[in-house]
Amino acid sequence: MTASTVTPTSIRAIVTGHSRGLGAALAALLLERQIDVLGLGRSAHPTLAARERSPSAARFSETALDLADPAALERWLASGALRQFAHGAQCVLLFNNAGTVEPIAPLGAQDAHAIARAVTLNVAAPLMLANALASGVASGDVPERRIAHISSGAARNAYAGWSIYCATKAALDHHARAVALDARPAVRICSVAPGVVDTGMQAAIRATHADKFPLRERFEQLKETGQLASPEHAARQLIDYALSDAFGATPTADVRELASR
Repeated sequence: MTASTVTPTSIRAIVTGHSRGLGAALAALLLERQIDVLGLGRSAHPTLAARERSPSAARFSETALDLADPAALERWLASGALRQFAHGAQCVLLFNNAGTVEPIAPLGAQDAHAIARAVTLNVAAPLMLANALASGVASGDVPERRIAHISSGAARNAYAGWSIYCATKAALDHHARAVALDARPAVRICSVAPGVVDTGMQAAIRATHADKFPLRERFEQLKETGQLASPEHAARQLIDYALSDAFGATPTADVRELASR
């Protein structure tokens, strides 16, 4: 992987779903690299929010926001808070990490509200944030925007019981492909699959009845045999890629394939 194109002191990052799992690891590791972080999510980060006197405190801010509520997100974007956070940075990273695997069930057995919430959280919110971040970018001499959709192998392979999750993650992949064709001069985008990461989402998958998710046993075995990546390991790979010259060269990627290059 090639070296970063920008220096850490000139970078700021927005991380959705920053309070736990992969998002929490992304936020913590970005701060370790002296990168300012804005976390967006329903709840506060359990430790970063409490470090009022730490050296990283000035670099970390967070906003309580339900990204599954499009009206709330629209109001927040209209407030100018995102523009204010990005102002003056040479490069702004957006990690569209927040998402849900629910509802896990075959067609006909899915809760209508859960479908709407998943589509909003997994698709509408990332697209709204990406659009807002890229607004006003018109020439190559403006600050660079790098948009990393956190995708999944489910975007590229269909699984029984996961029709909503597969469809929403595939939407992020195709959004990145289409945006890449826009050829915006200061915008780079990639929909990146982080591999199978040991997060709360994996726990929810293992707790699902096999009638709703026939592949549950496979995910149980991944946990039992230690084949799940830690959130910190996956976050480190994602950040390295997002900061590299290679980011955006292809609209979709998988960190496991990047690591083997």
